[in-house]
Amino acid sequence: MKNVLGIVFSYVFIALIIVSAKAFIKSGKEATRKYIHIMLCNWWFIAMYFFDGPIWAGIVPLSFVFINYISYKKNLIDVMERDLEDQDGLGTVYYAISLLIISILSFGVFKNPNAGLAAILIMGYGDGLAAIIGKILRSKKFKIKDTTKSLAGSLTMFIITVLAMSIYFISISASFWYIKAIILAAITTVIEAVSIKGTDNITVPVWVYIILTIVK
Repeated sequence: MKNVLGIVFSYVFIALIIVSAKAFIKSGKEATRKYIHIMLCNWWFIAMYFFDGPIWAGIVPLSFVFINYISYKKNLIDVMERDLEDQDGLGTVYYAISLLIISILSFGVFKNPNAGLAAILIMGYGDGLAAIIGKILRSKKFKIKDTTKSLAGSLTMFIITVLAMSIYFISISASFWYIKAIILAAITTVIEAVSIKGTDNITVPVWVYIILTIVK
């Protein structure tokens, strides 16, 4: 019964985020997208509380792999799609895929939802705020193929990743946690910077989850 309630709460939570995103519509499409990007990562708290296995935890993200792809092709959920001339690939679909992968790893393969929490929050808050702050602050920009990044954005990603990893390492009483957090955050920031067309929504959380599960 608890798993079923988790599914219901998940869809209600996501629906509320999508509806509330319309409050940012006057600020532009990118503002609504990043609001959704950041807020949706908090779904993981629902997953950790309600779900007790990979199948239950994977139902919601699996459904949104298909929903987001249809939205990408048909502009079904307008507030989370870029304008056609400013597409970054299947970023929203990759987001759902990463949640599905981390759900399977966290609740099934490794049974380590706390590492999943760090991975998903880094993807949501790190990548989301990096894009926002990168636009607000003037800093040197660099381009990899069709994807433009900024030093301010990368620095934001690094700081948030250090914080998330530090909290995780402290929670498991890891030795030299601050050194590990800084080194791994630096690698994660590079991975985010070189990932093009929304693929950082997969490369970042999967990398973070696997490395946090291995490194003690």
